Amino acid sequence: MTRPPVTRLIAMLTLMMLAFGGIVVRLAFLQVRDNPELEAMGLQQRVRTITLPAQRGEIVDRSGVPMAVTREARDIYVDPRYVVDPRAEAETIAGVLDLRAREVRAALESDGTFAFIDRQVDLEAAEELENLALPGIGFLEVPKRYYPAGTLAAQVLGFVNVDGEGAAGLESAFDDVLAGTPGERTAEMSADGLPISTGLDTLVDPVPGSTMHTTIDRQMQYMVQAALERAVKANGALGGTAVVMDPATGEVLAMATYPWFDPNEYSEAPVDAMRNRAVTDAFEPGSVNKIITAAAALETGAVSLEQRFRVPASMKVGPFTIRDSHEHPVESMTIGDIITESSNIGAALIAEQVGSVTLGSFMEKFGYGSPTGVGFPGEAAGVLLPGESWDEVIRSTVSYGQGISVTPLQMANVYATIANGGRRMQPTLVRGFEAPDGAFAEADARRTHRIIRPDTAQLLTSMLASAVEEGTGVNAQIPGYQVAGKTGTSRKLDAYGRYVQRYHASFAGFLPAADPRVVIAVSIDEPRTVYGGLAAAPLFQEIARYAIQRLAIPAAPPVALPPNALGTS
Repeated sequence: MTRPPVTRLIAMLTLMMLAFGGIVVRLAFLQVRDNPELEAMGLQQRVRTITLPAQRGEIVDRSGVPMAVTREARDIYVDPRYVVDPRAEAETIAGVLDLRAREVRAALESDGTFAFIDRQVDLEAAEELENLALPGIGFLEVPKRYYPAGTLAAQVLGFVNVDGEGAAGLESAFDDVLAGTPGERTAEMSADGLPISTGLDTLVDPVPGSTMHTTIDRQMQYMVQAALERAVKANGALGGTAVVMDPATGEVLAMATYPWFDPNEYSEAPVDAMRNRAVTDAFEPGSVNKIITAAAALETGAVSLEQRFRVPASMKVGPFTIRDSHEHPVESMTIGDIITESSNIGAALIAEQVGSVTLGSFMEKFGYGSPTGVGFPGEAAGVLLPGESWDEVIRSTVSYGQGISVTPLQMANVYATIANGGRRMQPTLVRGFEAPDGAFAEADARRTHRIIRPDTAQLLTSMLASAVEEGTGVNAQIPGYQVAGKTGTSRKLDAYGRYVQRYHASFAGFLPAADPRVVIAVSIDEPRTVYGGLAAAPLFQEIARYAIQRLAIPAAPPVALPPNALGTS
């Protein structure tokens, strides 16, 4: 029996009303209960926030000449969905950007919607590629760090990676100050990627980084690097370092390590070439260290200036025999003679008078065993065992610079302390920072300590002047200027801590002796000529000659040399 038409009609209307009622209820939930959540979801889909990179601060030398700047560049990317002919496009892009076509093609055929082809591309090459209008290829404006002088002070400056982060050197140590603060733009976008005119649009401007004013003298740095390269090659050496300082302020005027690298092409450089060995690497200083032994003896009164030592060419110390660099009869030598002639045996005899604990404490006071505080990343402390743990062998070898290790900067700072009348200044590479508004803030105050009395420093200076005029440092002499300095030659250690027949040759000194204006410490790694007097002293002389000219250093009356009684018995 079929239902009458009216009954069916009522049933259909009832069903439709129930359906519409459900829709109304659902709409009510969406419009009322779920409205805030849905509105937030919609806004999230429409709103885009873009980070606006801050302009990185420059790094300039002490005269304000830029050494690191930021230029506009392009990151080049591909959306593989739109690439028509991957093989042909890869060949074209590789030719313009000097890349491997195989690697470019891998990016063009990659999964997803985005892949980098190359980053921080110079504008000229990027514009050439952009003009080709290749399908799927896009360009992003990005900053790129640029070093106008290439390899100049490369290990000091360091470099910035492709993500705009300081990755080495001063760029890394002061990244937070140089980088500035990024800004951002937040805007509502339509489905086709265009801004909605009545939508949300906020802007927070980026804050540029501060400009770093270094202590480096760009012209001095250039000359030091040129001289260092010549010296390394002339001596058939592995490499070398040089440090030039102002003893009165602790400011580093030049700091060089050879071989170096070009921070504009850092990705192609050997890792070893990036190390600032003047700060990060330590080695046995050899005879340049004898001046600390003499300082401890004179400052404490353990040895007088007139006291004589009977110095043989070799001497038994414990189970070992220590020797001077050359055979000689037993000589009667004062402390001044021992420094002038660089006698290992004489230094050991002085150390015996001083004592292990006292000598060890003076090594610490002069800065050995601790970072200098120059503020450079990865600075080495060197190795110095406490004097309390020394036996007679360690005491003897440390007295002439073996059994300890120091960095070239630590070595330079020892001589700067003597040149500065016995007051040690904390070395620095940074003078201060210039904010975007032009306000200049001095770098943090540096530590300074009185290490020895001025009269002790004056006596040590006279001995160092004698070492250059009459002793092992004659190749550092400069006519018209009295140089105070000391040679050093030390054997290297192999991976097992055993001495091998390879050497570091060093020279550290200052001038003029009576009124020191500049301190220079140089080291040559494995020179053919072996000795500091032959390999390193001429390099010191060349750098010193330029420093006289560059810094307009006037001559000064010579200091009196200590009494010399060589040859008496």
